Amino acid sequence: MNILILGSGAREHSIAWAVKQNPKCSRLLVAPGNAGIADIAEISNTNIENCDEVVALAKREKIDFVIIGPEAPLAAGVSDVLKHNGFLVFGPTQAAANLEVSKSFMKEICTSANIPTAKYAKFNELGSAREYVEEQGAPIVIKADWLAAGKGVTVAMDLPTAYQALEDIFKSGSQNLETKVVIEEFMEGEEASFFVLCNGQKLLPIGTAQDHKRVGDGDTGPNTGGMGAYSPAPVLTGKIQDTVIREIIKPTLREMERRGAPYQGVLYAGLMIKDEKARLVEYNARFGDPECQPLMMRLGAQVLDLLIATSNGDLDECQISWADDHALCVVMASIGYPGKIKKGTIIKGVKNLSSSSSQMCFHAGTKKEANNLVANSGRVLSFTARGETLAEAQSVAYKMAKSIDWKEGFYRTDIGWRALL
Repeated sequence: MNILILGSGAREHSIAWAVKQNPKCSRLLVAPGNAGIADIAEISNTNIENCDEVVALAKREKIDFVIIGPEAPLAAGVSDVLKHNGFLVFGPTQAAANLEVSKSFMKEICTSANIPTAKYAKFNELGSAREYVEEQGAPIVIKADWLAAGKGVTVAMDLPTAYQALEDIFKSGSQNLETKVVIEEFMEGEEASFFVLCNGQKLLPIGTAQDHKRVGDGDTGPNTGGMGAYSPAPVLTGKIQDTVIREIIKPTLREMERRGAPYQGVLYAGLMIKDEKARLVEYNARFGDPECQPLMMRLGAQVLDLLIATSNGDLDECQISWADDHALCVVMASIGYPGKIKKGTIIKGVKNLSSSSSQMCFHAGTKKEANNLVANSGRVLSFTARGETLAEAQSVAYKMAKSIDWKEGFYRTDIGWRALL
């Protein structure tokens, strides 16, 4: 099969790495890719949010299967247009992707389907939003009602922080939306991620993970796109997973189908667990990054078969072969992230890392300049390792990270701390 993957992050690098191992993949093309992906696949400098450009690429390269990695092309309707042109596509329609694109839409689904989640209110005017926050008090959660690359959420532990988050959202001003901010109650507990492949009302759970969203050790500092993750997440026990499927996932799929937007793709449920009960924090319409990296390491070549089955309606015939292992990912980012960063700094030592089914360095924001590997974004590298225990996987991942010579980079030193505690 000629396979096209859309995206340029470590998530897409890990998917490409897994797909490449499957003998069904005869040719692999990634758009726009990055320096690491270029070592295992052909690269196309295509605007993946432009439907016409993506369709033209797929036609020109005689693509058999398209895998959409990030959320932006889904929001732009790329999946819809590809399907309309006869391509087999992994990724939900634009209407179904609204589960991630719009926080208020997701909350409406929760209300309609009686799904356990945080109490909320939505606003399109700063004054009324500020009054609501003052009435509710802190801690409180402020969310921009649009895609923000994982950084549109502020968990405000005091009122000044909440007010500043509101001002930042309303100052952006470019989103002509009916709702601009969703304000939620603060939920206590431990957060974890549950990944399910879906095709209409058919579903197949494919793993759990726990992300580390805050920039600093001990879960301190601002939210980021994710500084590391591990899989599986022990807090999501089999009993809790069964309850989540029954009370959260299945009601969501039924409600989406009732609204004429059946969900096909991976549904990523961010959950808050307390006293062995789960409430929905958010949905994402794609694999998480960095959660995808440990998941791909554990799943390997079978990923391609699972994604094809999801896309062509054969999901109920699938079974997953799980190894009894663990995987952990450490993200190395540019100093200053998630704020202002310096691009173009030289990274040394990546070529010396071992690459195998048990350890990989997945690239995110990298490119080649004059034979040098340089940083090109906030999150740059994902050191991912498997082990019989989580401690073993953690040890290998950090050994990889420590071997890199890049003074402008940093990483958290405590990825996996909850499970290891």
